[in-house]
Amino acid sequence: MSRRKCIALIAHDEKKDDMAAFALRNDAILSRARIVATGTTGSRVLEACPGLDVTRLKSGPLGGDQQIGALIATGEVDLLIFFVDPLTPMPHDVDVKALMRLAIVYDIPMALTRATAERLLAAPGD
Repeated sequence: MSRRKCIALIAHDEKKDDMAAFALRNDAILSRARIVATGTTGSRVLEACPGLDVTRLKSGPLGGDQQIGALIATGEVDLLIFFVDPLTPMPHDVDVKALMRLAIVYDIPMALTRATAERLLAAPGD
């Protein structure tokens, strides 16, 4: 029996509404996956899509980004969707860069925009 795909969801504060709307639009696809998300992002996704299997981790600045990075390093994450707000300074920018570096090192598909995330979810093999 094959394991379900694991998708990590993260959104900066100004992108959380976008992530909730993205999850609602893609509820049918996301429902076939296990979702891990940073704290508030996970809460917002669950509000929009209460039927999803979402594991909420810590808030990004409190270690949630690093928790997802650890899941990437152990091979548990298959896809990273991270809606980044490029216009707002982030005090935990170092953690964000480390997370992106891990996704690159472990060759995990990574979407930083809704348009890319939509294409990755629609890709064959889902």
